[in-house]
Amino acid sequence: MLRNAALVSPSAREELARMAPAFRDTAGTVAQRIIEQIQYSIPEYQRPLKGVFGAAIRDGVEQGVVDFLDRLLGNASATEQTEEVFRQLGRYEVAEGRGLEVLHSAFRLGARVGWKRLAEVGLGAGLQVETMCELAAALFAYMDELSELSHEGYTAAQARAAGALERRRKRLLEVLVQEESVRADVLEELARTAAWTLPDRLAVAVVDRPGDPAASPDLPDEVLVDLEGDVPCVVIPEREGTLVQADLRGWRAVQGPVVAVADAAHSLRWARRLAELRDAGVVGAGVVGAVGAVDAEDSPADSPDGDGASRGAEPLVADDHLLTLWLLSDPPLARLLSERALAPLAGVNPRQRERLAETLLAWIQRRGSAPDIAAQLDIHPQTVRYRVHQLEERYGDRMYDPDGRVWLAAGLLARGLLKRHDAGAH
Repeated sequence: MLRNAALVSPSAREELARMAPAFRDTAGTVAQRIIEQIQYSIPEYQRPLKGVFGAAIRDGVEQGVVDFLDRLLGNASATEQTEEVFRQLGRYEVAEGRGLEVLHSAFRLGARVGWKRLAEVGLGAGLQVETMCELAAALFAYMDELSELSHEGYTAAQARAAGALERRRKRLLEVLVQEESVRADVLEELARTAAWTLPDRLAVAVVDRPGDPAASPDLPDEVLVDLEGDVPCVVIPEREGTLVQADLRGWRAVQGPVVAVADAAHSLRWARRLAELRDAGVVGAGVVGAVGAVDAEDSPADSPDGDGASRGAEPLVADDHLLTLWLLSDPPLARLLSERALAPLAGVNPRQRERLAETLLAWIQRRGSAPDIAAQLDIHPQTVRYRVHQLEERYGDRMYDPDGRVWLAAGLLARGLLKRHDAGAH
């Protein structure tokens, strides 16, 4: 709010009172001169001042000059009208998509033009140097007050705009990840109003913070965020073939597969499922790190489930666990697949069955190389050959049939995953 205190001392006001007619006569000229200089010197204002915006600029300058003179001479206090005019100028800068530095430049220029004219009139009338100094100080203090008012209006309008944009972006995220399909033109319109460019592909990550649930990750504007929904998640777009880097340090994050925009709901569903498997201890828990493009080649070769190990500090990435997601998409079916894979070992005691099943999976993974299998299982190669001979007696041609090996491997992998899944459940 503009301060109503006197701008100059009583003695200076008495001297300025003599100049009241001269100052008032020059007010219109000063206002016009300020407007001309602003338009000439500041590129953003180099256009005809028409419409609502033009009226706001013109009213602001004229109102400012008159109000300054009235307060300077002690004839009036600051008016709500003046305050609202300059707050409105700040709001218009937000609407025009500019920062406040442009308006501040206009204030500084207006102060220089106004001072030049005041100095001409004052010196011509023989005002004392002390009075001229007070006059200058009063003018620049007044301009600071006007600048503060515009800053108030700018900040308030910016907050409203940010709130509206956040709501539109949250709505866009909700539509993207919902199960029901949405027409492309509807999605494009939602993205336009949310100031978000629709990518060709994206990934959805579910997130949670073990510590402060009220905290928010510091993410780039290109990432859509909803931390208040039933399932807190973020939508990460792919730009030029690479996912936008989303820094989620300190958060437990599970990133769904990179998919077409129309399949965003699937990416979320698979990310949620992988998070459940993480919580059940089936796959490693990813905490801390940056979600981004990850190559499957980065996964350790000795992954416990054969399709990507826990990344330690990195978030879990569903692309590294697609086989796990597939095998455990229907646990009863996975259990049946496992039972069929181990059926030829039904007559073997449990301890021996465990060793033979372990050797069979390693035999499939290592393509029958006894030394490699021995190194993996930490046993002697001759022991491997003995167990393989036992397996051949029970499985016959299935061990050497390509399709048979695929289904045996799937059943044996499902068996290991189910053991971890059941252990986590208990």
